[in-house]
Amino acid sequence: MKTHALSRPLVRGFQPTQKMVNTSPTTKKTRNQSGALIGSNDDLLIEILLRLPVISVVRFKSVSKHWLSLLSQRPFTLMYKNVSISPGFYIHNKYIPFDVDNQIVPLEIYPHACGIRIVQSCNGLLLCCTLQRIQERKYYVFNPTTKQIAFIPSIPGGRNVRNTITFMGLAFHQTDCVHYKVVCFHHAQHDEKLFQIQIYSSDARKWKISDESFSFSAPYYESIGSGVYWNQAIYWAPFSATPLYFKIDTEELQSLSFPIEAAVESLGGGPNGAMRLYFGESRGHLHLVVKADRSETHLHLNVYEMLNDCSGWFVKYRLDLDELLNSYPEISTRFYKFQVLDVVRGEEEDETFMVFMIPGNKIIRYNVADKSCKQIYDLWLLLKKKQKYDLSSVIDGPIEHSEVHRYIETIVSF
Repeated sequence: MKTHALSRPLVRGFQPTQKMVNTSPTTKKTRNQSGALIGSNDDLLIEILLRLPVISVVRFKSVSKHWLSLLSQRPFTLMYKNVSISPGFYIHNKYIPFDVDNQIVPLEIYPHACGIRIVQSCNGLLLCCTLQRIQERKYYVFNPTTKQIAFIPSIPGGRNVRNTITFMGLAFHQTDCVHYKVVCFHHAQHDEKLFQIQIYSSDARKWKISDESFSFSAPYYESIGSGVYWNQAIYWAPFSATPLYFKIDTEELQSLSFPIEAAVESLGGGPNGAMRLYFGESRGHLHLVVKADRSETHLHLNVYEMLNDCSGWFVKYRLDLDELLNSYPEISTRFYKFQVLDVVRGEEEDETFMVFMIPGNKIIRYNVADKSCKQIYDLWLLLKKKQKYDLSSVIDGPIEHSEVHRYIETIVSF
């Protein structure tokens, strides 16, 4: 019988040794019996696989049909907790790791001849669309960890309805929304100020017209282009006077309240009013980042967190970023020449960090607990090396909220 040396470890952290191994028939027989015992005992097998990193679990799905079924079922995915803490995010469809010294690189975005755009990231899944005219646009859900893809059928009503789509959003969570849903807002055919809501479920695999409808006058409805899923609802970045959220389970639109200082800006608070810089979710927490006083010469931010019952906000972090100004003097506090790209909660409190972009298109990681900062990418160099189109339209000006999408490893199947 031929033997083959391992060219690389199968499991991260395992290193083959040079120690002599007893290869007698008795030893081989015992080892084969042990392997057969583990392979035939699902409970024991699951206990072993739960301790493996994500990349190993994904690879082991190809061992057999039984392992594929076992690792894809909901009981295993609910128990599996060995996931990394948001290893990076996408900007303009390009992946940027949060830790340049220990990179976890996801699979490439599913390609299309017309080009694609990431619409939304939601707990490990991406909602993407093709770069075509809106009435011809194709949408699909993609898991960049497992490379699984599912195309979303066009909403009923034909090209006339598809031409009036103003929002497409993804709802998914492996505990409270295990079958992903896609929510679509479009103009009603008989009234352009009236919006209808349709919901696609991966469980039923068809669209459903919601009983809920609403009306907006321009330009308000233009601000609902980017959504955040949290706590069984989709929320819209609160950069307008009367923001809403849509409850998935009850199919109801409800008003979203603001912290008092953040509400000042929406009421036309003037130069001393609050300035909202970021809105997003991380590890089950909904955050709103505000610079409260525009007249300050120091850089102070408040990071608010929403209560689980949506009844109000509380200040989770008060940040004095003067040390960041000392390290990067090109940041102007008065004219806000920086952007908050992400707030990433850690499994432990001292692992929480924020991500900023500063002049020169540099991306900075800032640890909330110890106030340390580190440059993790130079966006200009990234785009100069990898983008094929004209860079002037990308570099000049801020990055839109809808262009930043966090990557989370997940082994869920759909």
